[in-house]
Amino acid sequence: MEESKILQYFEGKTILITGATGFLAKVFLEKVLRVQPKIKKLFLLIRAVDKRSAEKRLHEEVLNTDLFEILKKKYGANFSHFLLSKVIPVCGDVSYENLGIYDSKFRDEISEEVDIIVNSAATTGFDERYDVAMGINALGAMHVQKFSRNCSKIDMFVHVSTAYVQGSSVGIVPERPFRMGETLDGAEISYLDINTEKKIVEERLRGLEAQNATELKIKSVMRNLGIERAKLHGWPNTYVFTKAMGEMLLEENVKLIIVRPTIITSTYKEPFSGWTESIRTLDCFFVGYGKGKIKFFVGDPDSILDIIPGDMVVNSMLVAMATHTNQPSDRLIYHIGSSRRNPLKFANMKWFMYRYLTKNPLLDSEGKPIKVEEAKILETMASFHRYIAIRYMPFIQNT
Repeated sequence: MEESKILQYFEGKTILITGATGFLAKVFLEKVLRVQPKIKKLFLLIRAVDKRSAEKRLHEEVLNTDLFEILKKKYGANFSHFLLSKVIPVCGDVSYENLGIYDSKFRDEISEEVDIIVNSAATTGFDERYDVAMGINALGAMHVQKFSRNCSKIDMFVHVSTAYVQGSSVGIVPERPFRMGETLDGAEISYLDINTEKKIVEERLRGLEAQNATELKIKSVMRNLGIERAKLHGWPNTYVFTKAMGEMLLEENVKLIIVRPTIITSTYKEPFSGWTESIRTLDCFFVGYGKGKIKFFVGDPDSILDIIPGDMVVNSMLVAMATHTNQPSDRLIYHIGSSRRNPLKFANMKWFMYRYLTKNPLLDSEGKPIKVEEAKILETMASFHRYIAIRYMPFIQNT
């Protein structure tokens, strides 16, 4: 699709973005502001106790990051004025009805102006508390779409999911929607009743409250419950389980686009190469290896690591939105990944890390370069246990 047509679609539009302080939402926000300055408004839903706190989070966690340096240079002294005319922080939380926007007048204003809703709110911890993950990833998606029904001008609802809602599979994974109650292969239960899952969470929390359980105990129980319920229904962890539930709860009352990216990494080109924040996804392996803490990896050397840069995900979202604006209301699903066109094998990833960190070593606390050894790949759990026994057991036995 021609870039001019994409830009034309977003001209004069008002967008509500949830999960606005998250990595992908920031890349989306920066891209839209940079390429289409004629966007009308961008409402950013931010979890905060009040409006002032939301504004503070917007500036400290979003606008003051290096990601916006190109925009700052472009507008110079007028940068703040440009932002004030476009970006509006909204104090709220997708876990609640009406997105937790308690100012009814402001809520009505948003409903009357919004053309597009992008739901990127999520908690991505694999072992997140079940109550928290269900509230944000599952019920949160439902709350956002319910809010969209009251938006008089709504043209499109975009929901950011993950490719891994499909669980473990071999070959090409089809872009198909979930049926309500569907479970994955290997599940011990043939039907997923989301209302039952809600009740289980509520009952377990009430029981813990009656026991005067500590916050640490509640957190532990809720984490274990999430993993237990996920595996019971065929999913490997709480994150992908609750994201799958979120997809099931979405109805086709408005034009619905579900994007399922694979492992999102730093930016490829836009606004510049290599932007990321904190240590995310594969970064923990890179940093751990670079610091000399990780000596080996466990896995199939020929397996594919499907990674996709954040700016490519955003570009795919923008194209999908502009492409389907004039098409009939329907549920459209896009898998966004790299394994078909540019597959990255586990063994190659290990070699790239070694080669890069040999030329560009990380520094220790004294500023000295850390020398890394080429890591081993242990292909089976048997080889893993054998390696541990040979490498570490003698030291443990002598302590």
